[in-house]
Amino acid sequence: MNGYEIRALAAGEERAAFEVLGRALHATVTDELWRRRAASFPAERRFGAFTGEQVVGVAGSFATRLAVPGGKALPAAAVDGVAVRADHTRRGVLTALMAAQLADCARRGDVLATLHASEATIYGRFGYGAATRGKTVRITPAAFRGDAPAGGTVRLLTTAEARELLPGLYAEMGLNRPGMIERPDVWWSYARERLIGEHHVAVHTGPRGDDGFVLYRTEDRRTFDHPNRGAALVVQDLHATSTTAAAGLWRFLLRVDLVSEVRAPGRPLDEPVGAMLADPRACAVNGVDDDTWLRLVNVPAALAARSWGPGEPVVIEVTDPQLPANTGRYRLSPPGTRTTTAAAGLRVTPETLAMLYLGDARPSTLAAIGRIDVADPAALPHADALFATAVPPWCGTGF
Repeated sequence: MNGYEIRALAAGEERAAFEVLGRALHATVTDELWRRRAASFPAERRFGAFTGEQVVGVAGSFATRLAVPGGKALPAAAVDGVAVRADHTRRGVLTALMAAQLADCARRGDVLATLHASEATIYGRFGYGAATRGKTVRITPAAFRGDAPAGGTVRLLTTAEARELLPGLYAEMGLNRPGMIERPDVWWSYARERLIGEHHVAVHTGPRGDDGFVLYRTEDRRTFDHPNRGAALVVQDLHATSTTAAAGLWRFLLRVDLVSEVRAPGRPLDEPVGAMLADPRACAVNGVDDDTWLRLVNVPAALAARSWGPGEPVVIEVTDPQLPANTGRYRLSPPGTRTTTAAAGLRVTPETLAMLYLGDARPSTLAAIGRIDVADPAALPHADALFATAVPPWCGTGF
């Protein structure tokens, strides 16, 4: 393709590829930064675009498992770095890299692929759809209602304690909603150095032991005109196994002295922080944004693994030019999914199917805006019921 070679990275080529990624993200890759990131940027599962021996593009991922409706966790690729050097963009390099990566994911047995999109216009053409969302909240210190969940204790950890404790605690807590992913060692190799090293860490302990944690940092909000303005606490990572544990962590954050507000981006859409406060207006939602994008690499396996709501059977037709093995008709019903030759009620692209799969979007909503080809309008309410989930999907892990 125009003189470019797409191939798997070899040992020793990692830093050159990382520098392409760093430049694309407008970061300077120093020796110190590479020292901190090398362990989390292995050559395995990473593809480069080369002109001769020079890396001009990169696409990589790490292996994980992703929770789907019904509680199963499926093999997935977490795409953690895609970039093309500025002087080689718009020449088909990205398309070739993504094709190589998807084919590799399929060979490895990944059922799903997921990513955080730096730009929302890029990944739809590769079959990714926005599948989870998060809200950004800004909370001013406020008292909790008397009937808000309470119990347990919160303790601050040293950096060394946090690096030792958090990987096991996150694993023990489990993937408790669709969209969450396991955090493998390659993820923690970065998190121990960067996330934990640059944040305060607090852990909630309930009757059965540690059951929640939060990572947060402090931002100074003082100015010449407002020299006594309190700091802002910015929440990086907050997970809990129960509403009581989550309430305990939020209560802790809102009671830290000399703090004027707590900011938390990317929180679950249904997280009820404001409803627990005596003044619910103290918790403002400042925005709702796409969080993770999803790609069904193995459509039959993905559809067979998730649970379905109590709707009548619906036949959907999927056309997937990039992964032709996915193309076909599938009968969805609560007892399970199977391929079929019956007429399709709904026709979807891989991107649209990804938007539906975890339960974030309703089929009828996407049909109304032209994202689904409706052959049988009677199928829409049944599809709405089938794809519906008890809670909104959420990832809660940056990568």
